[in-house]
Amino acid sequence: MAFRRRTKSYPLFSQEFVIHNHADIGFCLVLCVLIGLMFEVTAKTAFLFILPQYNVSVPTADSETVHYHYGPKDLVTILFYVFITIILHAVVQEYILDKISKRLHLSKVKHSKFNESGQLVIFHLSSVVWCFYVVVTEGYLTNPRSLWEDYPHVCLPFQVKFFYLCQLAYWLHALPELYFQKVRKEEIPRQLQYICLYLAHIAGAYLLNLSRLGLILLLLQYCTEFLFHMARLFYFADENNEKLFNAWAAVFGVTRLFSLTLAVLAIGFGLARMENQAFDPEKGNFNTLLCRLCMLLLVCAAQAWLMWRFIHSQLRHWREYWNEQSAKRRVSAAPRLPARLIKRESGYHENGVVKAENGTSPRTKKLKSP
Repeated sequence: MAFRRRTKSYPLFSQEFVIHNHADIGFCLVLCVLIGLMFEVTAKTAFLFILPQYNVSVPTADSETVHYHYGPKDLVTILFYVFITIILHAVVQEYILDKISKRLHLSKVKHSKFNESGQLVIFHLSSVVWCFYVVVTEGYLTNPRSLWEDYPHVCLPFQVKFFYLCQLAYWLHALPELYFQKVRKEEIPRQLQYICLYLAHIAGAYLLNLSRLGLILLLLQYCTEFLFHMARLFYFADENNEKLFNAWAAVFGVTRLFSLTLAVLAIGFGLARMENQAFDPEKGNFNTLLCRLCMLLLVCAAQAWLMWRFIHSQLRHWREYWNEQSAKRRVSAAPRLPARLIKRESGYHENGVVKAENGTSPRTKKLKSP
């Protein structure tokens, strides 16, 4: 199963071989795990890679429900889904983005940004739909007090834990993709910033048992990012189409305000009024004043940094726009010099001598005396 068409072969396990065949290598590893499910000896080990671990039965009024908590075995599951994500990344790149970019005839810089936005549009759209479904079915939207009530939220439903594992797998897979996709050196620091920011917030919400609050914040953030990358794709298709950027700018500011307000409400006020304010990592309780201050500081610093980058980019775009407009005004207001009327003698000039129409000199010839 080849994801990329290769015109020449590379030495086995060389750098170019790994770059051009990384999806095929990942597919082989995933296939080995799936084959392990077929045999009783290896089935128990294969389930460690595929299914979330640490399930516990929680009694309810009618029956028992299965919930999950986190542990070191989650790293094995995340690793498996990292390879799954690498395969899906290669499929989207090969069969969707490469075909579209060939028709657009983009430059190298725009081609790199087009691939980045194309991948993130598909990821953000699927994550928004999935996250919205989880939030609605678990009742977090209809009951905002559930974001901090009954803390710590150690026992997670299957869909909540699986969502977090897949989110961590995606952002971890983005790190080696910088190497596989040969991203330009100028773009690597910017991409590393938001990859690490996502990993810190998702892992923090997962490990500190703030999964419910993390789901709402991710839903808001992914909606904003989906609009931005969709606007960038439309801009690459038609540079005069900037309407979606205006919609994204409006949604971005509202999202920052909602995220900050929700974090302060849940952490600063909700958790502060809970009775079990103690530091107990074994029970997953981190509801102390110092922990709450650190959480709020991290969220506020991230929102302030995002807002500062947004304002800085908007000011730069406005400055470039007004410079272009002022340059156009100068060109249109510049006085046009009238064309000078040049009086020419009859005939035409050749080597500084005026010639008549028939090629002879217009001066009268002197008659020789007989």
